[in-house]
Amino acid sequence: MTTELPLLLVLDLVGTFAFGLNGALTAVRAAQLDIVGVVTLGVITAMGGGIIRDVLVGDVPPATFRDWRYLALAVAGGLVAFALSQWLDRLETPINVLDAIGLSVFAVIGASKAVAFGLGVGPAIILGAVTGVGGGTIRDTLVRQVPTVLRSDLYAIPALVAAALTVAAIHLGIYGLPAALVAAAICFAIRMLGVVLKLNAPRPPGDRGLPGER
Repeated sequence: MTTELPLLLVLDLVGTFAFGLNGALTAVRAAQLDIVGVVTLGVITAMGGGIIRDVLVGDVPPATFRDWRYLALAVAGGLVAFALSQWLDRLETPINVLDAIGLSVFAVIGASKAVAFGLGVGPAIILGAVTGVGGGTIRDTLVRQVPTVLRSDLYAIPALVAAALTVAAIHLGIYGLPAALVAAAICFAIRMLGVVLKLNAPRPPGDRGLPGER
């Protein structure tokens, strides 16, 4: 989704595979789906946010359809999840790490692309976060779950932070690989703190969460 910063492109591709893997694994856990359903939800998780962003900024066809690597990695992640689903629970920590990398890089790239297409500060930050969380939100909706981004762990907040830092760096004229990596690293750190410490965004007083929610 970006060619200006090669390292971010590599991380973007890694994030695409991780999101495909994580999305398909979530589909395996949440519903009785065949291989088509599992891989489809993996692809949606990996590519959905970027597609939404590109359509909204008018970059069509979306970048994920112009570069075969994104679709190939998303499908590969879905196939790995399908084939090895009974063992993937043992790899939950590495998968969460890869997922956090994907979230971080997607948020940074999404925000920078939104600014490049002329969007203002607020819309650019929102589209950066949407790039990171949009695919998972669509996936959860399709399997009839309240989207994870709306109910558990710190997910949307770190994406918004990374997007805001990216937009600020661009407007200050200091955006480049170091600034992008700093924004992504902060997002990654916040997200992993949420995972490790089971932190959630504030809820209404007296709310005990959804039945069965961890």
